[in-house]
Amino acid sequence: MAINLVKGQTIDLRKNDKGESFDLSSVTIGLGWDVRKSNGGFLGKLFGGGEEAEYDLDAIAFLLDKNGKVANRGYAKQTANGRTINMFEGDVIYFNSMRHPSGHIWLTGDNRTGAGEGDDEQIIVKLDSLDPKYDRILFLVAIYQGRKNNQHFGMVENAFIRAVDSHGKEIAKFSLSGDSTYNGMCSMTFAEVYRKDGTWKFRAIGDPHSTDSLSELLRNY
Repeated sequence: MAINLVKGQTIDLRKNDKGESFDLSSVTIGLGWDVRKSNGGFLGKLFGGGEEAEYDLDAIAFLLDKNGKVANRGYAKQTANGRTINMFEGDVIYFNSMRHPSGHIWLTGDNRTGAGEGDDEQIIVKLDSLDPKYDRILFLVAIYQGRKNNQHFGMVENAFIRAVDSHGKEIAKFSLSGDSTYNGMCSMTFAEVYRKDGTWKFRAIGDPHSTDSLSELLRNY
């Protein structure tokens, strides 16, 4: 049975206090959210119904070394239409660089509407295969052009992050709902997984940020 975490709580991903063991050869980090209507009503599972504006929330992962830094920010790639993509194929997983060069962590897709039940976006990570130089993975969610569109986490309800093992067993889940304290906050550091005593730990964080800029979020790492 999955453990429902509170902010700041840390658990062992491989084995819980109830004696259950989990296969970390492939772990799905699933993220989901709902958005409340501006009139205070509830917009069903996600964005784009009725007259409400569409929200585009993006899942992001930073792979950090033992110094807590992103050692490889990737390179700039020019697309066929002349657009430049920065931070391509580095240690930052996001909608413009969805698969790590190692093949051990990837974003399954960029959900621009959030429609449907269950996880809205997923990051898959093969924890048991991850290079030892990666000590920690930080999971974030940012509202694309949130500041421009005046969209923020105060409008978000039932947001969650969960970890599911390779057999589909849910290990842990951390949920939060937006309130006035999240007004103006356009991104969120949701959780992290990190190495400790030969295993992997999962920590619920839930720290909001006013920026929606990936480069600003990355500045401290």
